[in-house]
Amino acid sequence: MESKNITEQETDQLEDLLASDIFNNEAMTLDYLQGFLCAVASGPDLIPPSIWIPAALGDSPEYESAAQAETVLDLLMKFYNTIASALQNDEEFDLILYEMDDESEELDYAAWCEAYVYGTQIGEINWIEAAGEFAPDLSEKMEAFFLLSGMLKDDAEKHNEPWLSKKDEEKAIAMAQEDFLSTINDLYRFWQIQRTPQNSITRDAPKVGRNDPCPCGSGKKFKQCCGVEPTLH
Repeated sequence: MESKNITEQETDQLEDLLASDIFNNEAMTLDYLQGFLCAVASGPDLIPPSIWIPAALGDSPEYESAAQAETVLDLLMKFYNTIASALQNDEEFDLILYEMDDESEELDYAAWCEAYVYGTQIGEINWIEAAGEFAPDLSEKMEAFFLLSGMLKDDAEKHNEPWLSKKDEEKAIAMAQEDFLSTINDLYRFWQIQRTPQNSITRDAPKVGRNDPCPCGSGKKFKQCCGVEPTLH
């Protein structure tokens, strides 16, 4: 039986495809995609592929053929399933972090964290509101992403608020990077605990008929493409 997890070779293939002319520079890079999907797979509601795939690939991919579209979507779902399975089973996974530039070995946590924050906003449910009385706990866990993305510092400067000294900032960043994987897993477990049957939602977004063309642009019917429910293992 074919594995639903992505192989290293397939990951490289997906990375190349995302950077190709098919997506007119609208598709996410692989590091950004991983951060985005970690949030998508972790939140208070299950977000279907029909919602997150267009966000990941852009609105108007120009596939060379139906076979190429099917390959992209297959690789994308495998990438998602690999992330979701690792989170569900509390398994370590390799972070995809690019170097900041050719002259430095410093890793770009900012792009990854920015993508995660974006992933928290893709669903219909607001994370802070859904956390209810546990919102302070959620905010504390999320602080690492706002710090590493630079959003926390930008917000302080925007409002003329005091910021950390250079030494304290470097210390805080180093600690956030060291605990990064555990923070990702903590957030996943946070929402698993919070989720209850009563928290299921009804979306207001326009429904796509199962026999309608898939909105991702693959040319396939919705039920044969993004309408297929994601699996975790």
